[in-house]
Amino acid sequence: MDTSPTDLEQIELSLFVQALRERYGYDFAQYAPASLTRRVRQLVRDHHCGTVTSLTGRLLHEPAFLPLVLQGLSVPVSEMFRDPPVFRALRDRVLPLLASYPRINIWQAGCAYGQEVYSLAILLEEAGLYDRCQIYATDFNEQALEQAREGIYPATEAQQWSRNYQAAGGAHSLSDYSSARYQFLKLDARLRRNISFANHNLVADEVFCEAHLVLCRNVLIYFTNALQNRTLALFRDSLVRGGFLCLGMRENLDFAPVASDFTALDPALRLYRRNRDGAARDA
Repeated sequence: MDTSPTDLEQIELSLFVQALRERYGYDFAQYAPASLTRRVRQLVRDHHCGTVTSLTGRLLHEPAFLPLVLQGLSVPVSEMFRDPPVFRALRDRVLPLLASYPRINIWQAGCAYGQEVYSLAILLEEAGLYDRCQIYATDFNEQALEQAREGIYPATEAQQWSRNYQAAGGAHSLSDYSSARYQFLKLDARLRRNISFANHNLVADEVFCEAHLVLCRNVLIYFTNALQNRTLALFRDSLVRGGFLCLGMRENLDFAPVASDFTALDPALRLYRRNRDGAARDA
């Protein structure tokens, strides 16, 4: 029986996903099919494999190839103070409520290259809360995490980031937290003092910490509904009662099974609060 090129590619993709899961424990079976297909095709082109089958062969027999595959499958795209109204709402409406806690744990899931983590650190610094905060910044892309730890970015981004910072209610100048040299912008090391960067896979790993605030922005859009629901349940179980959840502007809780466990603080900005009468753990 003849198999069309499209059907053949789907078989190859299925075997690729199976190889990644069984060889290394990374399960992409529930990732949005269209996004996964695009990224695997790009991996085939970038590494001159010719076919997905050849890509799978390299993945199986070359363990050193795994980080390159994971890098290609992840979506580490962000900027400082992305969607400034969200950061303004965090500054004005969430941080004053978090200030009542003696210690504050924050989980930034899918932190990519770290721009939003440092943005959050600046907000906390300016609110006078940073010294009693711990930020857990996680991603499954080790290369992205390494760059996030360094806090060095192209200086070409500085103008836009400064505009974002001011629109988010910045109390000073973004240059107060960074230095420019050799076409690069280096964020002040003091912003990293309460950040722990760690590898965590939302697909397979469990609750990472007990958190008062969870941010996961523009990650769920790449997941199928089933994986979105699993991840949202993970966030709910991580949050203390009355804790806050911040999603990306194209994501929401509207049809998720966990929706009844949250109250919308600002639905337009995708800010939610864990209900105090639910099954989540106490602060």
